Amino acid sequence: MEWQMGWLEPLAATPVARLLITSSIAYLLVNAAHIISLGVMFGAILALDLLILGQGRGIPLAVVAPYLSRLAGWGLGFTVVTGLWLFSVRPTEYAQNPAFLIKLGLIALGLANISILHFGRGWRKVLSGEAPPMAVRIGATASILIWLSVILAGRWIGFL
Repeated sequence: MEWQMGWLEPLAATPVARLLITSSIAYLLVNAAHIISLGVMFGAILALDLLILGQGRGIPLAVVAPYLSRLAGWGLGFTVVTGLWLFSVRPTEYAQNPAFLIKLGLIALGLANISILHFGRGWRKVLSGEAPPMAVRIGATASILIWLSVILAGRWIGFL
């Protein structure tokens, strides 16, 4: 299978990858930025999903939902950028790591869940101040489980 991943090797020769490979400080900072942005993303997702599930009853969901969604989006964006940068250090190894592949699949599942939730009628009801419909609550529960699984798969990468 390694011969099939050879096309990824040039990534490790890019200037950004070389910077991370040759500078332990740069790697440390990018890795920390990845963890921080992941924390921002998951924190916002968790807060939003818990509100959808009825926690924090005094907090107006219609008011905070757009903010938490944008915050999660920004966190996701920075997580993807820093994750790609970290991936560039050892692209062939990561592409063959089962935990990494599971993480990518879970991220795709999480993004699909977000798309279904945010482009559906249930989300428009939430934003208009109505109670979250059952489908939105099911999506929020799935969201928590999916993104927790992404984090666990990410931690698992280093052990395989």
